[in-house]
Amino acid sequence: MESLTIKRNILLNPGPATTTDTVKMAQVVPDICPREQDFAKLMKGLRSDLLKVVHAPADQYTSVLFCGSGTINIDICINSLVPEGKKILVVNNGAYNTRAVEVCQMYHIPHINLQSSVFEQPDLAAVEQTLKENPDVAVVYCCHHETGTGVLNPIREIGALAHQYGAIFITDTTSTLGMIPLDVVNDNVDFCMASAQKGLMAMSGLSFIIGREDIIKASQHYPTRSYYCNLYLQYEYFEKTGEMHFTPPVQTIYATIQALKEYFAEGETAKFARHRRVYEAIHQGLDALGFQTVIDRRIESGLVVSVKYPDDPNWSFEQIHDYCYERGFTIYPGKISTTNTFRLCALGAIDVKDIEDFFVVLKEALNHYHIKLVYHA
Repeated sequence: MESLTIKRNILLNPGPATTTDTVKMAQVVPDICPREQDFAKLMKGLRSDLLKVVHAPADQYTSVLFCGSGTINIDICINSLVPEGKKILVVNNGAYNTRAVEVCQMYHIPHINLQSSVFEQPDLAAVEQTLKENPDVAVVYCCHHETGTGVLNPIREIGALAHQYGAIFITDTTSTLGMIPLDVVNDNVDFCMASAQKGLMAMSGLSFIIGREDIIKASQHYPTRSYYCNLYLQYEYFEKTGEMHFTPPVQTIYATIQALKEYFAEGETAKFARHRRVYEAIHQGLDALGFQTVIDRRIESGLVVSVKYPDDPNWSFEQIHDYCYERGFTIYPGKISTTNTFRLCALGAIDVKDIEDFFVVLKEALNHYHIKLVYHA
């Protein structure tokens, strides 16, 4: 096969992330029917490797693959894991925890929306008080990293509270798994979730849930609220046949297998350190230009920075976005309803030099549109 020259774009959005050419090219394989045993063996190895990313003991945890974006995991966990007559407590400090609340509403699942400021971590005392007052809470849910703001939530402490009061703990790790080290046992996590295109730096279309096998088996007796998005049904089919219940995203699976090889080759510690230095370079570039950010750095994830729009009337996010995009850099709007922001993210196969090159372009864009970085009190 002839070698291809693939234009490299630097994605500073919160996923999909910049990928390596080797991950891209892993999708170019001979056609195969996904019901072949050769393909089932590939998925078995992939499921096993996913456990290693979060240090999940294989005799207690399993991974279940689904075809879809990250939101499918939220849907699956919530509709599959709340027993009859029980409630779910959503510890909500942002857009992605709010999405979990919306899933509860759509399925009419009894829930408590423990809402707090999007600019702060949840109040653990409020979490504990809510659990004390509601002994029928069987599930506690909290997003690990609120990607809309960059706030990193204290999941280990929330998980410990859930277990103390007899509940299981589910966390959305879509934008942290494979970037911020996670140990499901030590971090009190019963279920976590992610998609291939974020921390693993693969392609969109494959999502997965890593969770306790005993709870998945128990959930076959819970109310069935969905057919396609039922965790036990998909798990059972994998265990019986080695296959997905429905057609898998074949090429994305090949890319994810390659991405995992590259993940293990780089190593958990080195990969986290790379994301962290990219994050630090983002802050350094913003500080040098005079931008303001909105989240206290002590509670930022080290993966996402929310940047305030300047008050200059010449500012237009769309114009700045397009100027950068045309030169190979993608920036992304914010998700804070009360504050106009855009986001710069430290995901993907990028390093400090890419960030330095980006800030050269961003400075050119500001000069081109005569924008001054002024902020009114």
